[in-house]
Amino acid sequence: MRWALVKVSLAVTAMVVVAFAVPLGLVIREMARDRAFSNAEREAAAVAPALSITTDREQLERVVASAGSDAGMAVHLPAPGAGSGDAETGGATDLGRQRATDEDIAAVREMGRASTTEVGGGSTLLQPVALSSGQIAVVEVYVPESEVTNGVGTAWAVLAAVGAALIVGSVAVADRLGVRMVQPARRLVDGAHELGEGKLGARVPVEGPDELRRAAVAFNSMADQVVQLLANERELAADLSHRLRTPLTVLRLNAASLGDGPAAEQTRAAVEQLEREVDTIIRTARDAKPQTAAAGPGAGCDAAEVVRERMGFWSALAEDEGRKWRVAGADRPVRIPVARADLAASLDALLGNVFRHTAEGTAFAVDLHNGEDAVIVLVSDAGTGITDPEAAMARGRGSGTDGSTGLGLDIVRRMAESTGGDVRIGSSVLGGTEVRIWIQLDGRTAPARRGHRGAVRRRRQGRAQAQTSAPAPAPAPAPAPAPAVRPGRAR
Repeated sequence: MRWALVKVSLAVTAMVVVAFAVPLGLVIREMARDRAFSNAEREAAAVAPALSITTDREQLERVVASAGSDAGMAVHLPAPGAGSGDAETGGATDLGRQRATDEDIAAVREMGRASTTEVGGGSTLLQPVALSSGQIAVVEVYVPESEVTNGVGTAWAVLAAVGAALIVGSVAVADRLGVRMVQPARRLVDGAHELGEGKLGARVPVEGPDELRRAAVAFNSMADQVVQLLANERELAADLSHRLRTPLTVLRLNAASLGDGPAAEQTRAAVEQLEREVDTIIRTARDAKPQTAAAGPGAGCDAAEVVRERMGFWSALAEDEGRKWRVAGADRPVRIPVARADLAASLDALLGNVFRHTAEGTAFAVDLHNGEDAVIVLVSDAGTGITDPEAAMARGRGSGTDGSTGLGLDIVRRMAESTGGDVRIGSSVLGGTEVRIWIQLDGRTAPARRGHRGAVRRRRQGRAQAQTSAPAPAPAPAPAPAPAVRPGRAR
């Protein structure tokens, strides 16, 4: 819009300047020409009285010299004839330098009126003068071209400067007007982008033209409404989660009366874990400052630590079911821009899928790979695999079928996409399903790196072959005993 206004102003001002400057420049040129020939007429008129009195050459030379134009003036007297005063003229017919042709001089003498003619280097004015004898003499005044164009170049330069100044001024004014219109529009666009990125505090100042002011008011009202709706949703989620406290209390009391034994301890531990999860949901839902942007540098968690912690939790249940498990790449710190709770929830969702959808005794593994711009988390199993990965990811977006709610993969997908990464489902080297979580470290969109997966699989094949005849390494101590029931979330 800004450049459009500048272009329109430039075009209109240029047309106006051309429409006025060109005719004015032509008028100035004609005025300079008229001025030069008017001066020539005055010089010729200064000689006319002397010619009407005498035609003596010496006297006429003194008159021409007194006029100061002897170099550019010539007097053409008629040829002497019978009764024409030959003794007085002395037979002289011309005085000064002749530049006009004899035909032009004869034509002026015959017509009896002044005329101009073009000669080399300029023009001449031919002025007829009646002599006392009744004959016609012609006074020739030379007007050089420099005198005809005297001051025209300067005047045209002034006109050009004025026109350029008008164009520059109009463009500057149009640009300032455009800025007043464009800046509020840009602020509105920036506010919309910030709100779309999750910055719920984004607001737009109400300024600019009336239309943009009304748009800013509408945008701010919409943003306030979005914040209010999200607050209502959080309160609703908190209220619904809080309703679980009553059955949890009854379940905890019943678990306390089970007595001693491994099953009773596992049941009580599961109830305590469930209570902690419900409390986490309530606190998160009632948080007055929801996340509005991706975690910046230095934020997030140590993925290796979270992997070790969650595998320590799930290893207890894996031992009860006779499952071999393996963890690789979690021996060194790996920082990722993901909240600790989000990564833990994603791992729990995937490992829960393994326990829910594979038979007892099925092996599984978790690999952590740290790259320059991304971190890859691989969760694989030796089950029957997924025949249709695309359908499984579709279930992750909310179209749950076959007893699957799709919430587990949706948790993983949203966690990965929050960093610019993605989630892929394929076949693992163990023979079952492999879920690859690509966590981008710099927030850019993760590229499709098909070759990398092959390299990862080759490395894992070597490790898997080395462990086929050896038991799995001892897991880290679990923070709490595993529950007797399968705590995995549905895919």
